[in-house]
Amino acid sequence: MQRVSIKNQRSDGRKPDGLRAVRFERGYLSSALGSCLVEFGNTRVICAASIEENVANWLKGKNRGWVTAEYSMLPASTPVRTKRETQGPRGRTQEIQRLIGRSLRAVVDMSVLGETTMTVDCDVLQADGGTRTAAICGAWIAMRDAFEYWKKAGRIRTNPVFDQLAAVSVGVVDGVSLLDLDYHEDSRAEVDMNLVMTGSGEFIEVQGTGERTGFDREQLDWLLDLGSSGINTLLELQQQALNQAG
Repeated sequence: MQRVSIKNQRSDGRKPDGLRAVRFERGYLSSALGSCLVEFGNTRVICAASIEENVANWLKGKNRGWVTAEYSMLPASTPVRTKRETQGPRGRTQEIQRLIGRSLRAVVDMSVLGETTMTVDCDVLQADGGTRTAAICGAWIAMRDAFEYWKKAGRIRTNPVFDQLAAVSVGVVDGVSLLDLDYHEDSRAEVDMNLVMTGSGEFIEVQGTGERTGFDREQLDWLLDLGSSGINTLLELQQQALNQAG
């Protein structure tokens, strides 16, 4: 597998270790306690956080809260219309929303919440690869802002979000290791991987698949390093979004 080289450029002019243009717009929806429009190149996802003073039956009486997520793709988010999932989420959708929920719960102190449920809805407006990783990055901002709203309203003592969270894709395309794959790259990747990490540098999830070929330990370490570097940049961009909105 070829290592990253500054001589290798992609269709959009990026170097192999470059992120797409990333933007976070907080407070995108006035009706949500916390919301964020996140853009990774041409991929755009709206993340909106809601809080209900209720928990599932299996949590009742434990004085603990829960964080969960829902994910969907709008019909026109892809060139070929994506059918609405009117009979319930399909397998891929279930997998992604469970990933988002697991990731968010990893950086939340549930004991602070009491019997409340945080739900972050992630709706894909436009899909060009990396929708799940973009959703995680935007969902963290929406969740953090919603909890901050509740804290200022006196509903909780402290914001239960104790660490940052970001995610990115990496992969191998035509023998070259790439960061933040768009759809064209992802659809022909030999190796495809999604990484979720906290601000303190811990891995929350590593989803790696040899789509057309296997990969050895050295290649895995290289992809992890490449993804970690990209996530560090995303964490900085999240902080910039928080600071800009004051």
